[in-house]
Amino acid sequence: MSRPPSALPAQPPPAAAARALRRAARFVRRALPLCRAHTVEFFTRGLWERLVAPSPDAVLEALRAAGPLARPLAAGAAAAPCDDDIFSGAFCENSGKLINVHLFALAAKYYSLPNLGVCTPLEDMLEALKGDSEGATGIKPDEFMNNKKSHEVKVMSELVDSIANYCGIKQVIDIGSGKGYLSSFLSMQYNLKVYGIDSSSSNTNGAHERNKKLKKHWRAYQSRGRENLKSQSLEKSNNRPMESEINCKTINEELLNNANSLQNQDQVINQDLVPSFGFTEMATPETNTETEADLVTGAQSHETKLSEEVLAVLNVLPADAVEDFSSSCYNCGELCEEEKVQRKMTSLKSKARKSSESNLYFPLTSCITAETELSDIITDLEDCMVVGLHTCGDLAANTLRIFTAKPEIKAVCSVGCCYHLLSEQFENQEECQDQVWGFPMCQYLKDKGWCCGRNARMSACLALERVAVGQMLPTESLFYRAVLQVIIEEIYGVTKSDRHVGKTFSKSSSFVDYVRRSLKKLELDDSKLYLEMNKRAAVLHRPNVCFVSGSGQKLMPWDEYKLPDSCIMDYYEKYKHRMNELEAFNMLKVVLAPCIEVLILLDRLCYLKEQENIAWSGLVKLFDPVKSPRCYAVIALKNQSYS
Repeated sequence: MSRPPSALPAQPPPAAAARALRRAARFVRRALPLCRAHTVEFFTRGLWERLVAPSPDAVLEALRAAGPLARPLAAGAAAAPCDDDIFSGAFCENSGKLINVHLFALAAKYYSLPNLGVCTPLEDMLEALKGDSEGATGIKPDEFMNNKKSHEVKVMSELVDSIANYCGIKQVIDIGSGKGYLSSFLSMQYNLKVYGIDSSSSNTNGAHERNKKLKKHWRAYQSRGRENLKSQSLEKSNNRPMESEINCKTINEELLNNANSLQNQDQVINQDLVPSFGFTEMATPETNTETEADLVTGAQSHETKLSEEVLAVLNVLPADAVEDFSSSCYNCGELCEEEKVQRKMTSLKSKARKSSESNLYFPLTSCITAETELSDIITDLEDCMVVGLHTCGDLAANTLRIFTAKPEIKAVCSVGCCYHLLSEQFENQEECQDQVWGFPMCQYLKDKGWCCGRNARMSACLALERVAVGQMLPTESLFYRAVLQVIIEEIYGVTKSDRHVGKTFSKSSSFVDYVRRSLKKLELDDSKLYLEMNKRAAVLHRPNVCFVSGSGQKLMPWDEYKLPDSCIMDYYEKYKHRMNELEAFNMLKVVLAPCIEVLILLDRLCYLKEQENIAWSGLVKLFDPVKSPRCYAVIALKNQSYS
């Protein structure tokens, strides 16, 4: 039975969330030119000269003093009133250039989520949700997941289970389930019925196979748990009268002898996942239904006379014991009635266990949109909650829309990611009345026609906390790419391309090697370069002559043309002394990253605050941001009737 939401922690009022959004948006609007700049175009567009007044060294020094490497704001600073106008001096009113880096860094820190006073501590949330849940024991995700995924799954699954218990529901829908780590863990560790929905069939097929492997781990953990139970039982039995101890020992020996006649003692012991009342729910042939039911009833009435320790021994019987025995040469007609009952019961337990295990987690393949009808995908849809662990782009926004639209969904816990994949209503100024956009969601930003832009949303994915602990940005690879852009624009005449160089830097032995690999991936080979140069020569009325590069070096004739290594290195030498500009510029973008994320997350929170059927909504920091930079969950619970 669910409890009223009055026990939940205090939530940020709609007015407070809207006020925080407005203030953060005002600052980010001033900083948008920095956010929207693409480092690929750093040299070709002269970004430093256009956007930043101080020197690179001065910027880096100021950021170390007040930026990502500095201490956080003092306790209580978030709640203190602040005049937002004091941060306007960070930018020049006329040119829009950044002129005061120290003030800029303080403002960026002030408008981050930890300092806006709109987040609910995870500890408060768990304490409020804590009810009569028995908790979970045994399984450790770090034994079959990497450290990052293990951390995420462990923390989020505990919260999801607490919310499910609070709302009195057992069904969970994991949207964008990916490889099924969260879904599998929720089903095995917390005995929740989970549907994992992902648009990739390879992900769901892989999740099926992975779930089988995880169950093997789970059975091993259950065996450990059984050993603990035996130890506890032994301690209890030491304090009982001798007569009771003898009786228990006699029954235990009898049952173990029966078990040994079915299977060798050295086989792995598995504990059943479902209680005995689940046996009667199994579909059986009509002619055998009454007989099996009588057998189960008789066996269960016999079990009630036994102690908990004896029941534990009964459950020790392996899942495949009856199946192995039935294929042997023994004659079942020669068995005594007691053995028949016991083996029939074990067979039913095996079937029930296998059915229950296979039904705890269902990976499904489907593309989820805001208009998706979950009942078309899940035939036994009931009161449930939806979750999403790092749902990409619009999927996070659509998860919230589905939650608000479907009465059977009682709660949501969503952690988004891949902000650069969000669709923005006002990015291209297109009038698409029927399209549902990922951003903005709330009415305030819609009324303002707010647009971040793809580059700004890409910047929101940068990991400030990782930089703060010394995991610096890959400046050299960014520098390589920026210089490459100069080469392909000046020599090849290409300013835009749909192709990407990908992870070429990690495979390259030098800058020359990097350029040659990248040109091949971009399909800018020597023949295309020849055509481009010939076209330029024709414009200059100088066909079939040598071409002089921008660096002044005379190249080979057209019919012998190939971009020489020396030309490539000329570009490298020309820009290498400006690498510190690129480093400082990207550090400015890193400092801004949390502020752009604030816009996206507060937009979603304010959208929930605008709905009438929401009892509680808030933002909760779930993960260690060094391990998992996208660490904030949007959580909401609907109004419910309680009895």
